[in-house]
Formats: sequence, C-alpha cells, structure tokens
Amino acid sequence: MNFYPLNQRYQQILRTTIQHYIATAEPVGSKTLVEEYNFSISSATIRNALGQLEKAGLLYQPHPSAGRIPSDDGYRIYVDHLINPDAKARQRIEKKLSQQLKADNPGIEALFQRATKILAHLSGYIALITLPQGIRHQLRHVHLVKASAQQIMLIVVTDNYHTQSILVDLPQIMGQESVKSEETLAEELQILSNFLNSQWQGRYLSELASLNWQEIDQSFAQYRDLLKSLLVQLNQCLQPTVSLPIMVHGVSEMLRQPEFGQMQQVQMLLHLLEEEQDRLLPLIWESGDRNLDWRATVRIGSENSLESMRPCTLISSIYRQGDRPMGSVGVIGPTRMLYENAIALVESTADYLSEALS
Repeated sequence: MNFYPLNQRYQQILRTTIQHYIATAEPVGSKTLVEEYNFSISSATIRNALGQLEKAGLLYQPHPSAGRIPSDDGYRIYVDHLINPDAKARQRIEKKLSQQLKADNPGIEALFQRATKILAHLSGYIALITLPQGIRHQLRHVHLVKASAQQIMLIVVTDNYHTQSILVDLPQIMGQESVKSEETLAEELQILSNFLNSQWQGRYLSELASLNWQEIDQSFAQYRDLLKSLLVQLNQCLQPTVSLPIMVHGVSEMLRQPEFGQMQQVQMLLHLLEEEQDRLLPLIWESGDRNLDWRATVRIGSENSLESMRPCTLISSIYRQGDRPMGSVGVIGPTRMLYENAIALVESTADYLSEALS
C-alpha cells in the first residue's frame, strides 16, 4: 500500500485518528472512533483500516495492547493533503499584531521581540524569529553641521527613524576658520545639506553606491570627494550584522506538553535554543525557507537533521522586504501539533513583518 493517494475512507480514518490524538495525547483505537465520530462503517472495517494504515507506516502502536498513534510519515500525509490552514487563527494573529504593534512606532528589535511573544502566546509553542538580514533602509533626511574647528558631522535619519551620525575632517575646499566665518560655513553646509536631500532622500544605500559622480551638478562638483567619503562611511555605519540572532519565546509553555516529560530531552532542546543557535539557524533559514511562494515549510520529527529536534515539528516561513528574503518566523512544538492553527499563525506573522518592512 503506497503512502498516497489514499482512498476517501482511509483519508477520513487517518485524519480523524490524528486529530483525536492531537487533542488528547492518547493512543486511538477503533472503539474510540466508532463511539465518538460519525462513521457510517462497522467497527471491524475501521479496525481493518487502522491495521492497513499501520502496515503503510502511517500509524503505529506504542505497545501491543494500545491504540495507534501517528508516525512522522502519517503526520506528513496529514499536513500535505488532509488539512487547510485555520482562517480564524490567521484573523486572530493579524488583529493581535495590529493592536499591539501599531499602537506606537517601535524600533526594529522591539517590533520583532513583541511579534515573537505574541506568536508564542497564541500558538502555545516556542516561537522563533530571526532579526532581519541585510535590511534595506531608505534615507529620510540628511543634514551637515559643524562639529568642531576641524570636523563636520553628517546626521542621517532613515525611514524607520533610526538616526546615525558620521564625523569627517573639514575638507580643504571649505576652508579653515581663519579664512571662512562661522556664518559663511554654516550657510555652505546648509546649501550642501539641501543638495544632498534632493539627491539622496528616499533612496536606498545600494542606489547611492551606483550614482554617476561625473554627472553631479557643476555647482557642487568641488564637493565630489567629500560626498564620496561620506557615502563610504555611511555604508559602513549602516552595514547590517552578518549573524542572524534568533529571538526565542514560549519555552516554559511548550515544555508543559507530555512529550517533554523526560529531562534529558528537555535539556537537549534548551541547549540547542540557548547555546547552539548556529546549528538551529540553517533549519529555519538557509536550507528550505527561500522558496518563491513564501509559504510555510514544515519539518516533522525525523525530517529534522538535529537529534534534539527529532521529537519536534518545526514550522517556518520567511518574511521579506519587497521580494528580498530577510529572515524567518517559526514555531517549535511536539509532532502532536495543532498544524492547521500553527501554520496559519506562522504565515500570518511572516506576512505582517513583511508588510512592516516594506
């Protein structure tokens, strides 16, 4: 018997068995299915179907006298073919994110911290969100002022209201204090600031790097070297970090699940989350989350390459800025996970962060 396609009866029995096990954490027998679900077939037929699903490797018995529970392959069939993401869960998190994150104008890190907490609270699992990689900020405003007798300062405000200041030596072309008065220098800096705003405002740094400096307005050609120097330093200051730190929330709630009753198992997972994020990161970002349709990736049990993740399911989805992948949103829970809800929550959070960044 092949894993898929299953006929309609086997699909119904497999779906119901998995849903009952997810809800109760108890092995499921044919008697339970007959008594609690409206099957129009006999107990013997259900018992035979459960046996066939076990032979196919989609269910198994934890011990001979017990009912059956889903295998990783059974969950895979369930996720790929037997469920639809929960629309109500999507609406709940969209409303929650809108209420709690749009109330003020948090910085990027605060925004992601709050989103991680909300996702953990609504899912009941461990929430993971990586900080943005290579985020592209537009320049909102620039201003040049005199900082000292020998230096001027470029003040930059980006589209998320982050402010950065850069000090450079007063260029020869602007003269020295003995030659040029304070008032004259201030006027020159203001004129140059106005010019920079007209050229740079609303642009990404990557766009500025490709400017044709030979086509600069002749009135400002004498400042060409100064502008190049300012741009080099601006790129360095706003350069994103290479690492992708992972924000984690919800560990205590998830560890109440019966699957995590063994202390050794808990310790391995906690060590991974706290000390070995460099090993966890490829699972949620580098290998499978850059697909073009932006939907969630679900890794179930043995599909996870790390031993400490084998009792778990990891659901992750990328968020983006425009069409550029920037990072990942994910949840870790037991394989006995409420998949419809968790997938909707992960995808909605990723969509929200994409909208916030774009």
